[in-house]
Amino acid sequence: MLVNVSYNNSDITRKIDGEVGKPFTLRERWVLKGIGSPKLLITETSTEIRNLLLLDNNLNTCNVEMRPKGIIVRFRSLLETYALVIPYYKLTIYKGDFAVYSIFRDHYFIKVKSDTKAIQKFFRKILDFKADNLPTSIEDL
Repeated sequence: MLVNVSYNNSDITRKIDGEVGKPFTLRERWVLKGIGSPKLLITETSTEIRNLLLLDNNLNTCNVEMRPKGIIVRFRSLLETYALVIPYYKLTIYKGDFAVYSIFRDHYFIKVKSDTKAIQKFFRKILDFKADNLPTSIEDL
C-alpha cells in the first residue's frame, strides 16, 4: 500500500496500523537496539514510485521503520512524505550485485544501495525478525 503520510489522517493511520501493527513501545525499541534504518540511497524503483520521485531534483533517499507485523519504507517527493507499507507476509528482500538490496511488495519495489555495514546489519535484523514473527496459520493474519 503506497500512501501519502504528510498529514495527520486517522483513516490512513488506522489502515497502516491494521497492516503492520502499532509502533513498538520504547522498551521494545530498546530491546531490539533500534527499529529505524540509516538513510538509504534509492537506486531504482517501480513505475509508480519513480513517477513520484521524478517530481523534484533532490537526491532520492528513504528510510525503513520496523513494525511488529511489517515494515514501512518512507521517502519524500517535493514537500510530501510517502510510505510504502509492507506486511511481513508480502515482504521479499533480495541482496543483489554491488551491495544493492531490493525490497518488494506485490508490484512495488525499491532498490537501495547498502554501502555500509550498518545498513547490511539492519537488513539482517529485518529478515531475522520476519522469520521469528511470521504467522503460522491464516487466522493469525
